[in-house]
Amino acid sequence: MSVRVLVVDDDHLMRAGLCAVLSTDETIRIVGEAADGAEAVERATALDPDVVLMDIRMPNVDGIEATRRIVAAAPRVRILVLTTFEDDDYVLGALRAGAAGFVLKRIEPEQLIAGIHVVAEGDSLLAPQVARTVIEQLAGQAAPDARSARRLRHLTPREREVLTLIAHGLSNVEIASALVVEESTVKTHVKRILAKLELRDRVHAVILAYETGLVRPGDRAMTPPG
Repeated sequence: MSVRVLVVDDDHLMRAGLCAVLSTDETIRIVGEAADGAEAVERATALDPDVVLMDIRMPNVDGIEATRRIVAAAPRVRILVLTTFEDDDYVLGALRAGAAGFVLKRIEPEQLIAGIHVVAEGDSLLAPQVARTVIEQLAGQAAPDARSARRLRHLTPREREVLTLIAHGLSNVEIASALVVEESTVKTHVKRILAKLELRDRVHAVILAYETGLVRPGDRAMTPPG
């Protein structure tokens, strides 16, 4: 089954290059292109892609606002944002708007293709450099958000523990090892956490964990035994 992709960038050569790279994978089908955020929203709602590969800095409607509008109009569509180090200030805003992940514009072609498949399957993706930026920005917030913290009351103690480990960047396998449970059990916990907190994916779970003060920069994660 192919992944339907909409490519959004205001630079014609960049769009052409991205389309050329994605066309090398027979499981990816490019359903359209857009040159700005407004056009991206129009194309996304009309073409119903699985993934929108979204630039951030664009004229008129930028990638953050376009992401917000697409998520509101077509929640099924996953947004993978292309960014540069100069776009650091936009990262958290785009994630809060509903982006499923970020990759750097200098990413290797095979990593970009893999990233598209990751978000198409419902997972989230943050390049390590981008993840550090998100954590630093969350660390700079004056105080935990009390309204967001109240949402954590819906979680069981074990679910809070799993959320904490997710926020520390542990995979399901690593969480299972740390808690000495089966990976399938962890997957069930993650699914329930996202449902109870009404979150789209793990990336947004990480944001909430920091916003609520459940996890703070510098906290040490539980390390797997052995």
